Amino acid sequence: MKTRVLLTGIGGFVGHHVMDHLLAKTDWDIVGIASWRHKGEPARVVGSRYYQENKDRVTLVTHDLTAPISERTKKKLGKVDYIINIASQSHVDRSIDDPVPFIRNNVDLELNILEYARQVKPKAFIQFSTDEVYGPAHGDYLSKEWDPILPSNPYSASKACQEAIAIAYWRTYGVPVIITNTMNVLGERQDKEKYLPIIIGKLLRGEKVTVHGEEGDISSRFYIHARNVADCMLFILATLPASKYPEAIAPDRYNIVGEKEMDNLELAQLVADIMDKTLEYELVEVHKQRPGHDKRYALDGEKLGLLGWNPPKNLRESLEKTISWSIKNKEWL
Repeated sequence: MKTRVLLTGIGGFVGHHVMDHLLAKTDWDIVGIASWRHKGEPARVVGSRYYQENKDRVTLVTHDLTAPISERTKKKLGKVDYIINIASQSHVDRSIDDPVPFIRNNVDLELNILEYARQVKPKAFIQFSTDEVYGPAHGDYLSKEWDPILPSNPYSASKACQEAIAIAYWRTYGVPVIITNTMNVLGERQDKEKYLPIIIGKLLRGEKVTVHGEEGDISSRFYIHARNVADCMLFILATLPASKYPEAIAPDRYNIVGEKEMDNLELAQLVADIMDKTLEYELVEVHKQRPGHDKRYALDGEKLGLLGWNPPKNLRESLEKTISWSIKNKEWL
């Protein structure tokens, strides 16, 4: 019987890239859950050529994971070998503006998908999480797997909550949890509230780009294309079986890292160079816009590198591909 993957948040930015990658690189069937009432876009799924060429391998189920999965919905989902849990609210500014429903959404969906997982007993359950749970990385430090969790804003706190609940279900109920912590993700069909689409759109319109920071003190991140993230998830599922308690004292955790750190001004300048545009920008003292802002996130990716995984596409290739696509599909900006 064919391998079947349950993918939550299939209509989201990262989720639909994972769908594309699994359709392109495996013969697995995909069951996708989305509520379509948050940031999930049906156009991300139906607009994908991989979906159009492999509709028989994709089952779409409309369900809001803040509600329990009913017996009728379980029958629709069918047999599941793996679960990749990506569904979450993910925008920091929105979490700061209205934290209570944001955090409740992410905690409730985590509980419901883990309750489902402990009943259906998949071979692995990937919990997609963020670098932000570690809090700021000071100086040139790179956060390592199982460093202290010190979230700075409601979004990262909600993701830390998801991780804690998943760890409890790993130990108490034997759910084969694997946690991935991923840095800033970019790619085609990203929501226009994110930094890269903002830069592309402003450059096309001849507007100034806002950059968080002050002269000599600008926020920095590592950036990675969503298909590289998807490639890593497939690598983990195919080659790294989930650890179990009590043989292990904690679930497996892997940092998924891009190859190069850039500050926000460097990224904006690189995008402008690729687009052959002149960058006009203004520096903004970030704490006025985003209380609790972390200047720098940085993950240590050595663990996965030693295990044999490296990103297939480098940053410039990823940016060129994303920018070219975005210019041809301006409605996403």
